Amino acid sequence: MDDVIRRIRDLFQPTFEGARNVIDILLVTYLIYRFLLIVRSTRAWRILLGIAIFVLLLVLTRIAELRTLNFVLDKATLLGPVALVILFLPELRQALEGFGNLGGLSETTQTRAESVGAAAVEEIIAAVSEMAGQQTGALIVIERLDRLDQISANGVPLHADISAALLGSLFYEGNPLHDGAVLVRGNKILAAACRLPLSESAYMVKHAHMRHRAGLGVTEQYDCLAIIVSEERGTISYGVGGSLTKLGDLNELRERLRIDLLEREQPPEPKPRRRNKNGKENIPA
Repeated sequence: MDDVIRRIRDLFQPTFEGARNVIDILLVTYLIYRFLLIVRSTRAWRILLGIAIFVLLLVLTRIAELRTLNFVLDKATLLGPVALVILFLPELRQALEGFGNLGGLSETTQTRAESVGAAAVEEIIAAVSEMAGQQTGALIVIERLDRLDQISANGVPLHADISAALLGSLFYEGNPLHDGAVLVRGNKILAAACRLPLSESAYMVKHAHMRHRAGLGVTEQYDCLAIIVSEERGTISYGVGGSLTKLGDLNELRERLRIDLLEREQPPEPKPRRRNKNGKENIPA
């Protein structure tokens, strides 16, 4: 026990070696934290459980001297790295994108999505209100930082001004474009009938419809918002940052859009200029 305490104390000595050890530990801690963020609420937990069971079987067969079974399992480990890359391909992609966003790098190297105006937000709310009252299924995706060009490419391009009437007509059951998502960029409806990546979250209820899985899936992979209207119950769900919330009323939807869109896009207010006794302006530093 004393040896362990001494080793821990040596790690944090006020020397160059100690500082390097602290940085090393912090970096490993951050990597573990990022890894847990990636695999939480996804199929990755089930894959990790399967890997743990495989390793346990490998150890047990070696202890029990089951040579044939141990030989098969041991040779299967040679394909392990390739299998892991294939199984964790979506998570690895998400991790690389997350590292690319460090320090606001994506904001300086990528084209930022256009901001949504207050009038467009009210049109979206009016359309959602009407569709929820009529129990018309709908899925509206609104860009924030990320531009969803890959998703818009698989839909039907529109580039039309946002209006409640147009949104309602797009999701009308007789419209051939109603099956899919509507993508909003700025004050425009960019595309309709878009196919979205489906969420494989283990925390989604089993009876969740494809529309809800798609709305959650797109917010897991991109910085965007998703508004889902259930065609069975007329309820409104709101997706952002890989989480899906059932809203109580339209006021809650308006408040969330105000926080996540309008306030997020507003530039900081300039400091007021004051005049001195001579009538000249004092420009604040």
